Amino acid sequence: MAKSYSIPLNEIRREHMVVNSRFIATLAPVFSIDEARAFIARIKKEFADASHNVPAYIIGGGNTVTEYFSDDGEPSGTAGKPALAVLRGSGLGDVAVVITRYFGGTLLGTGGLVKAYTESTQMVVNAVERGRRVSVHVAMLVIPYHLLERVRLLVARQGGKIIGEDFAADITMMLQFPIDSFETFQNKLREMSAGKLKAEVIESNETVVPL
Repeated sequence: MAKSYSIPLNEIRREHMVVNSRFIATLAPVFSIDEARAFIARIKKEFADASHNVPAYIIGGGNTVTEYFSDDGEPSGTAGKPALAVLRGSGLGDVAVVITRYFGGTLLGTGGLVKAYTESTQMVVNAVERGRRVSVHVAMLVIPYHLLERVRLLVARQGGKIIGEDFAADITMMLQFPIDSFETFQNKLREMSAGKLKAEVIESNETVVPL
């Protein structure tokens, strides 16, 4: 099984000045190589007049990853590689970053460039809100009215989420549960209802929850 990893919840941007050069780091969640490429293209278009737009990304996470970086015209190994190194060390997966540089007229040297691109990437990595991908069941449950509050409490206690309630002769609830806690919920539900109630799984997929 792949090692668990966190993902960015949103796109963020930070900038700072290094010896008159302006560095703008933009980080975003991406879930495929196509999404990563589209993000990079969008940033390059936004900052088309910049000296460099240095990209790096990691698709996947844990034990199964696709990685990419480019120095985008900076001296080899001074820009994209340090950015990717920060991403690797961050614990994030499904993440892309582009560090935009507007040259300020003063050469930073190899060590100065590595430091600037490393720090720029760290700024967004440290600031971004994180979540994790969780495998979930979406399930339907039909219950009598007198059990509504007890079932609501049980769902919450077992880490589930009510995503819909339909009130008719009985109440039809649509639930979302992490797969690893669903069986416990089912057992508690059987105990509560003397074996009469059971949630039916409609589909299984993945969702992102904040850490």
